[in-house]
Amino acid sequence: METARQAFFDLRGLLDWAPDLVVAAIILGLAIVLALGLHAAAMAILQRLNARWQHPFAITLAAETRNLSRVALLAIILGLALPAAPLGPDARIAIGRILLLTFISVVGWSAITAAHIAADLYLRRFRLDVDDNLLARKHITQVRILRRTIDTLIIIVTVAAALMTFDSVRQYGVSLFASAGVAGIVAGLAARPLLSNLFAGIQLAVTQPIRIDDAVIVQGEFGRVEEITSTYVVLRLWDLRRLIVPLAFFIEQPFQNWTREHGGMIGTVMLYLDYTAPIARIREKAEALAKEARGWDGKIIAVQVTDAREATIEVRILVGAISSGMAFDLRAEIREKMIDFLQQEYPDALPRSRQQTIGSVVSHVTVKSGADPLAAANQHSPPA
Repeated sequence: METARQAFFDLRGLLDWAPDLVVAAIILGLAIVLALGLHAAAMAILQRLNARWQHPFAITLAAETRNLSRVALLAIILGLALPAAPLGPDARIAIGRILLLTFISVVGWSAITAAHIAADLYLRRFRLDVDDNLLARKHITQVRILRRTIDTLIIIVTVAAALMTFDSVRQYGVSLFASAGVAGIVAGLAARPLLSNLFAGIQLAVTQPIRIDDAVIVQGEFGRVEEITSTYVVLRLWDLRRLIVPLAFFIEQPFQNWTREHGGMIGTVMLYLDYTAPIARIREKAEALAKEARGWDGKIIAVQVTDAREATIEVRILVGAISSGMAFDLRAEIREKMIDFLQQEYPDALPRSRQQTIGSVVSHVTVKSGADPLAAANQHSPPA
């Protein structure tokens, strides 16, 4: 650094005969050419090393930060050449501050880019479009939340570093931390929403009450976790609406998570049939339909009579689905095929009404399935 700075001063001594503005232009122009040449040479060397090592992170980082590194090197070389340029004090201070702010911004931007590249490369090994995606959802959720948290911290540090280059801001910050009075309390209250969401994001990443693609019920709405940002969670509802929920809600309020431990779900199919329905045959058909269905988990299939009413019996079919997303389709498929089966082979098993003639009186009495026909007829027979 000192050698390069001294070289610029030596060049200025050789150009004492020229006007100051011309000397400044020559020195800064040579600094730009030098920075571009050094950057091109460094990138060529880095490409050769990457071709030999074949490290995905280094290759991607070099490609994504090529322009950023060029700007950073320009800021550094121009900063070294600036003291040697014969400029006025105000112009030198202004250019120096611009170069410093540029360098700070580029460093912060490069840090965010590096964090995103590392996260993307790590997540390549996980896929959500598989049946058992619990491990993938766990890692994707953690990495995305931590990535956004890191982005927020980097932005805060970068902005703070940029503001601290101004004397007025630096003095205000020192007085604020020194006083710890009303101004500190006001600043703390103003930063409370940001800090609460920041800590909530870290807590979500560690404890994981929700994950990406989880099936949840929030305030009576069923949906899937589509996105988790640094301040809110986006739920994709069943009718494609989007429900925006603050991040802290999932830490402070109760909600239902249907896929917390595993992706499978149990679907329920309710049938209301006549008392003459062949339960054993229905159970056999339900097992056969479950084996044919694509979304069945191969474990759970059960048929039970859960209620007996005055007109019908209630038959419940429980079927296990390999994922919460396929549970609805599996239930609909079992329900449709079971109704078709009963219509084709056991039409009498469907709910129906009956008429019966008692004695010499022809009574058009609608008798519900399972009801006593004599009691129904006596209610409608003429008085003696």
